Amino acid sequence: MEFDGTFTIEDVSAEEVWLSLSDPHMIKRSLPGCQFLTRVEDPDGVDFEALREADADEDLPLLPDADPDVVKARGFETGQHYAALMEISVGSVSPSFRTTVTIDEWDFPAGSASGQGEATGSSFEMNSRMSITEHDDGVDIEWGAEADVFGRIAKMGQRVINPVANRVVNRFFGNMEEQLTAVADEDSDGLRDRIRGMF
Repeated sequence: MEFDGTFTIEDVSAEEVWLSLSDPHMIKRSLPGCQFLTRVEDPDGVDFEALREADADEDLPLLPDADPDVVKARGFETGQHYAALMEISVGSVSPSFRTTVTIDEWDFPAGSASGQGEATGSSFEMNSRMSITEHDDGVDIEWGAEADVFGRIAKMGQRVINPVANRVVNRFFGNMEEQLTAVADEDSDGLRDRIRGMF
């Protein structure tokens, strides 16, 4: 299955969008159904329950409240691995996917990642990519993903899966846009100039 699209956010810079999309804490809070997103050294043999408990109380500040240097330091880098627990309703089922993701390439203004996930009776493998283009009115985020889905979810077919994927993507970018609007509104101490000069 292939998914792609372009999401436009007005009155932001490419650097602001990149910094936000590089922040695993921003991704976790913006992505519907994401219970945690945690960096791991070895993607094999991840203890998802232990990670869920460890992440339970972690609620770090995001932009504009967080220091942009701190956000950049904790951001994605090429070669890193992450574990995530995703709960997504698909049709009549709401599986919890234990997911591992590898950042294949991450270099402003484009990145790619690959991953796999499994839940009871279902699994998936995916490759994703995105790039950011700035224009006079704001930023276009072009994204795409290729996914192979297996098991119970796959039997529901693309007719059921596509609307779910579109809903998740639209809510994710909508949440990102809301947070980035806060950055634009809270330009204390030259925050936006600081971010623009980081890349």
